[in-house]
Amino acid sequence: MECPGKQCLGMARRAALKGCAMLKFWVPLLAVTGLAGFVMFNARVEPPSAAHAAQAASPAALTPSTAGPVVAELFTSQGCSSCPPADAVAARLARDPAILVISRPVTYWDRLGWKDSLGREENTRLQRQYGDKAFAGANIYTPQLVVDGRAQAVGSQEAKVRSLLATVAVARRKSGLSVRIAAAGMGKQVMLDGAGGQQAELVLVALASGRTVSIGAGENGGRKVHYTNVVLAERNLGAWTGGAQTVTITPDMLRVAGADRHALLVRQGPGGPVIGSAVI
Repeated sequence: MECPGKQCLGMARRAALKGCAMLKFWVPLLAVTGLAGFVMFNARVEPPSAAHAAQAASPAALTPSTAGPVVAELFTSQGCSSCPPADAVAARLARDPAILVISRPVTYWDRLGWKDSLGREENTRLQRQYGDKAFAGANIYTPQLVVDGRAQAVGSQEAKVRSLLATVAVARRKSGLSVRIAAAGMGKQVMLDGAGGQQAELVLVALASGRTVSIGAGENGGRKVHYTNVVLAERNLGAWTGGAQTVTITPDMLRVAGADRHALLVRQGPGGPVIGSAVI
């Protein structure tokens, strides 16, 4: 069986390593072949221990930035037994207004016996773009949490995730970018200002702030799992090349079935860094 985009796990080994969160490890082949070399294999990511969870139970809130909240995109799947702890972490992160959590259910575990009812091919494509561009061709996996398109961690490892968020938040505050939202009749206006000579795309993301799913089969069969800020639709609003710019979001752009929240991402191309954001 293939991991998405890479030959990384045979059918027999996949059966032995039940679960779907995969990370790369490298071990010497010297003892086996007598030759210098390495082999790649995949291992399941264990959920955090009770002590680990307790350590992250009362985190300090991040300092807000004029560039908007730091974006934490969780690539998750209803067919992944390692994902529910990460989904719970995402819900806790979302309590901090300086963090914009976006849940992006993927599709590549649908073949394991349950089709993700929230999965989008666009989420799978974006995760692959992050793997190729931001993480030097690394394998993709679930639950993977990507912070501002710059750093990644296993989504259930809350202490590490919060450390990455704090580090990236510092870079956000130093960026000099300002993202403001104002009312414009029944719509909204997005006002951007920053150094010239930049190149970024503006993406409007329609979100369902909360969805609880009863999973009928597969590795999470019989469980109810809650998802936070699930992507329902995305729309490209054009480019920002630096300086002052105002973009109008009309009421019809906000009419997406099931959406009760919208977010704006200022992103340096698909799979590139997120340099600004706002909750609309």
